[in-house]
Amino acid sequence: MAEGIVLTLEGKKKLEAELDILINVKRAEVSERIKQAKSFGDLSENSEYDDAKNEQGFVETRIAEIQATLDHAEVVARPRKATKVAVGTTVTLKPKGRGSEVDYHIVGSAEADPARLAISNESPVGSALIGHKKGDVIDVKTPRGIKTFEIINIAPLTLR
Repeated sequence: MAEGIVLTLEGKKKLEAELDILINVKRAEVSERIKQAKSFGDLSENSEYDDAKNEQGFVETRIAEIQATLDHAEVVARPRKATKVAVGTTVTLKPKGRGSEVDYHIVGSAEADPARLAISNESPVGSALIGHKKGDVIDVKTPRGIKTFEIINIAPLTLR
């Protein structure tokens, strides 16, 4: 995992909670599944064993990913007052022309979740917003062409 990972404090806590569950709950569950599957006998045709081993691989890989992310992450505190767009802010954008205002939560790439409008500071929209102020109009190059937005408001992160 490369250095330069940015996390909000909330994102760090979320990863730590996931890591705790993987290490203290999932590992034991998968180990028990493997033990039980071995008791069925011949492992060469034992789909329960294969499934459990595959899950074990997934769990161990995810543990390693999270640990590497946490080891290399720079935790960015949520600003008390947000005057410029940065990681840890919520930005209200109004598309030029048609469209309603949308609140985007600017987070590091490790905690991006587009379904919750939590966008990475490295995404096209996120990177175009970084450093701008309320009232600024910006053009963002997207896969669907250039989109123009006005920054209506900037506030400390409100993502839950």
